[in-house]
Amino acid sequence: MKKKSKYNIAVVGAKGAVGHEMIRILEERNFPVAEFHPFGSSRTKNQPVRFQGKDYPNRELKFESGVFDGIDIVLSSPGASVSKKFVPYAIESDAIVIDNTSAFRMHPKVPLVIPEVNPQDIRKHAGIIANPNCSAIIMLMAIAPLHRKNPIKRVLCATYQAVSGAGATGMIELYKQSEEFVERVQNNPDYSKDLLSAIRNEIEQVQSDKKPLAKQVFPHQIAFNLFSHNSDIEESGYNGEELKMIAESRKILHDDKIRIATTCIRVPILRAHSEVLYLEFEKRMSPEKAADILKKSPGIEIVDFAEKNYFPMPIKASGSDNVLVGRIREDLSLRNGLALFVAGDQLRKGAALNAVQIAEALIS
Repeated sequence: MKKKSKYNIAVVGAKGAVGHEMIRILEERNFPVAEFHPFGSSRTKNQPVRFQGKDYPNRELKFESGVFDGIDIVLSSPGASVSKKFVPYAIESDAIVIDNTSAFRMHPKVPLVIPEVNPQDIRKHAGIIANPNCSAIIMLMAIAPLHRKNPIKRVLCATYQAVSGAGATGMIELYKQSEEFVERVQNNPDYSKDLLSAIRNEIEQVQSDKKPLAKQVFPHQIAFNLFSHNSDIEESGYNGEELKMIAESRKILHDDKIRIATTCIRVPILRAHSEVLYLEFEKRMSPEKAADILKKSPGIEIVDFAEKNYFPMPIKASGSDNVLVGRIREDLSLRNGLALFVAGDQLRKGAALNAVQIAEALIS
């Protein structure tokens, strides 16, 4: 990329949850923007998008030549099918696309990048750089520094993924279902004299499907519930989210031999994903050594206060650029094993922040 003092930036999917965060982070980090161009669907055409104190009309994304003429960098998060359609036109106009969708992640000629883990891969781009899956980013931020010091042979991961991973509509659905359930309890005849009885009664109602809570985004009730991640189950028995984590992690680490098994769960948390990690190393690594490595690793914050039973929590990770790591302890079932608990904001480091960091690396 030609060195400039400022760059023309486009954000595709500017009205979405990730697009909104991309714009906020461009402002927060004082990215050198000359011209700002927001894009979205026909539904959001001309809606105002605020950047640096000024409102810009959201432009309808067209799949044709010339749309991205003059644009230096495109930050993209519109959905995989849309990315596949517009990206060739952006590259035709010599723009570099940093794409947050799954459209190009596993393409052999497209680098898949976490700047703290594999920044060298950015140089291999041919117009597209892919942003990894949010759960993979959060996991790899914690394990890649350890893997560099002592190769990891096996990873077992269980995720607890916030509803904002499904976008703003997921957050709204959790709020509305919670509100509906509370209103039902308050309207129950037992509410004033026996609150617990009223709660139990309404649980039975939704449990029996006699009076289900309204849902549109998720296949199951999310309020006061959790379920296997709402991506399709493949022939292997793993769902799409789990398989993404496995394949993308191997590509980013440049290690096809590392064994990874995942279970991804959707939980009634508004924002920030959490993960349980069990790691098997080639050689023994003490919890103290692991903590020391991670303390020195960029983008990591150690939250490990056993005496207070205080460890990473999604409510503390929300809005943070760092991935929180704690509960660093030996895996008592394995000679060379460690266990960790991590939490990270999947809209920031898991998506928007990572994309902006790639853009910063590009221009530097």
